Amino acid sequence: MIRAAGLQLSGKAQSKNPMSYVHLTSSCFSDALGAPGLDRGRFEAVLEKTKPALQSLRGQYADGSLPLLRLPEQTDDLVALKPVAARYRDQFDDVIVLGTGGSSLGGQTLCRLADIGFGPRNGAPTLHFFDNVDPHSIAVMLERLALDRTGFLVISKSGSTAETMTQFLVCLKAVQNTVGPYEAAEHFTAITEPGDNLLRRVADSHGMEILDHDPNIGGRYSALSLVGLLPVMIAGLDAEAIRGGAASVLKPVLDGEPPASIEAARGAAISVGLAADNNILSTVMMPYVDRLADFGLWFRQLWAESLGKQGKGTTPINALGTVDQHSQLQLYLDGPGDKMFTVIMLSCAGDGPSVDPSLADDNALTYLAGKSVGDLMDAEQRATAETLIRNNRPTRIIQLDRLDETVMGALMMHFMLETIIAAHLFGVDPFDQPAVEEGKILTRQYLVGEEG
Repeated sequence: MIRAAGLQLSGKAQSKNPMSYVHLTSSCFSDALGAPGLDRGRFEAVLEKTKPALQSLRGQYADGSLPLLRLPEQTDDLVALKPVAARYRDQFDDVIVLGTGGSSLGGQTLCRLADIGFGPRNGAPTLHFFDNVDPHSIAVMLERLALDRTGFLVISKSGSTAETMTQFLVCLKAVQNTVGPYEAAEHFTAITEPGDNLLRRVADSHGMEILDHDPNIGGRYSALSLVGLLPVMIAGLDAEAIRGGAASVLKPVLDGEPPASIEAARGAAISVGLAADNNILSTVMMPYVDRLADFGLWFRQLWAESLGKQGKGTTPINALGTVDQHSQLQLYLDGPGDKMFTVIMLSCAGDGPSVDPSLADDNALTYLAGKSVGDLMDAEQRATAETLIRNNRPTRIIQLDRLDETVMGALMMHFMLETIIAAHLFGVDPFDQPAVEEGKILTRQYLVGEEG
């Protein structure tokens, strides 16, 4: 148990959703940290300003204008995806997901539950997510995988993403050279929005399977749609449980609960209040669980691309447990006091293999004798959180009793809602990304030999 600045890590009564996560925020406030923390009165004032955002979310759910909010309750689309997933599981040893940004990170984050780098679950192919265009990586993949036993999911909402189209066309040619131009189509499924677009035209011309990407669900919010859940189903994970976890977090919003009872609203108010009043302009996402390593990358895109507009927003930083405890913690503790921390902790004491006491007979190792790997991780994550708090760093803790599909769905919905609510408080649109267009235009100019 942690006891620091009034914080206790055990009481699940503090969470409206105790079966998924406990959201502990007391060590973000001035009554725990002094001046670096957010004043309670100021927090209450900012939290009150989340009411219009919550009302807007309820209205968008009611009229269907934000389809993201309807995904948690849907099942018919998952039924339709089952034969697609079954074909990929039966036909292929490897599945390559071609996409960039939100078209890749959501599925990659979820599939980390099934494979942390040591191979897939029994009966599932190995999934690889290619969201960059490093020529070395593409060349090695095409050289080393058996392309006659490799399937491809090609994901681009707009159907015109240059990186994805390049990956697609290069891989298509390689597969054609391996199995022939007619059979190659069976190795590809395109996911793109309805209507005429480049990806759809090319896929259709080759007779490939094409699935519709909802045009009203942006890429970084698409993890709970087929974009994230088709890879999940291929990996052998429970897509319905992921949506169920998301539904449990969305429910108090739709039920009209007050902001104080909605954890995402509380998180948004803390982040925005600290930015406005205390100049806390960076937010560090630090899970202590390998299966959440990609979650930090997913959150980073979601937060940065949704909020970074008109000089507003805070900078997301992804970190991972003991890795960054030994590389970044010095900066976090003794560097600029401009960061808020979210430490995600998993109950793990006693888990995993233990150190044989006969191998820890050196006096310097006796403290490890008989201890499990889980005991060490439990001590490390608690120590880091307490150290941050003792050094007056605004720190909230998300405590997990377990990590499975339900919990992952809950975490994703929490942070999607927190992002949308924070955007309202900052006065920006959480769903557009106007500043990235300049780079896309210049990229095309360079490819055709033009200078800016």
